[in-house]
Amino acid sequence: MTTAAVPQSKTRAFLRLVMIEHSVFALPFAYIAALTAMFLDDGRMHWAELVLVTICMVGLRTFAMAANRIIDREIDARNPRTAGRELVTGAVSVRTAYTGSAIALLVFLGAAAALNTLCLVLAPIAVVPMVVYPYGKRFTDFPQAILGLAQAMGPVGAWLAVTGTWSWDAVVLGLAVGIWIGGFDLIYACQDVESDRADGVRSVPARFGVAAAVRGARVCHLVTTGLLVWFAVRTHAGPAMWTGLAVVAGAFVYEHTIVRPGDLSRLNRAFFSTNGFVGISLFVFALLDLVIRGLGG
Repeated sequence: MTTAAVPQSKTRAFLRLVMIEHSVFALPFAYIAALTAMFLDDGRMHWAELVLVTICMVGLRTFAMAANRIIDREIDARNPRTAGRELVTGAVSVRTAYTGSAIALLVFLGAAAALNTLCLVLAPIAVVPMVVYPYGKRFTDFPQAILGLAQAMGPVGAWLAVTGTWSWDAVVLGLAVGIWIGGFDLIYACQDVESDRADGVRSVPARFGVAAAVRGARVCHLVTTGLLVWFAVRTHAGPAMWTGLAVVAGAFVYEHTIVRPGDLSRLNRAFFSTNGFVGISLFVFALLDLVIRGLGG
């Protein structure tokens, strides 16, 4: 093996560790916030700001996932579903994970500084729930609430990146994202009920049962739909955005028809495919709507 192949292999393993492809869940909503802010501000798309928003989102998420894997590595080793994760098997060393997380954090802070002073000042606040979340399952039955708070910061941060000012429109969108992700994490946690109970790991499914978690997820996604409608009303969305909301509502209905308390066999399809579709499809319709309404490049 060449010396050049070693770091390349480590990089690939680290990217598998942080599941870099899952950026598709929250990133589209940051784009919706940023582009809507640009449209309402001066009607033009600012590519440099979009690039920096992308770097911020991916950098912070990479840090968060690496921190999650580091903090949970002993719990993961005792769970048959997660025993194959890279830090457990040794495919990625703890030192590499720490190094990767530190680099991702520095990238996030650097991009925040390049956007504006307010983003840099508030950046540490965004980091806190990312670190608290993996510890949440040790002291609360509702760690998904912490995850939702962490994810809600994406659209708010993207709006601040563009305008440098607070916006309740962004808060509404952020709440929609946070409750949406918290909701489908309720479903995802259902597959670990037996392991979590045996290991003392706390979660809604472990404490209240799978049926309660699935019902909670349905309520979360109903609230998410309502918040997305509120965001569309507040920002005077056009027909394309409303079409996108209808598509998203249909995706939520589909998700909850294929995942039921007595049948989790299609949970991965609901988690990965359906929720990835929700983010991407709504972004496409939101972008189309903004362009039709006059957003220029």
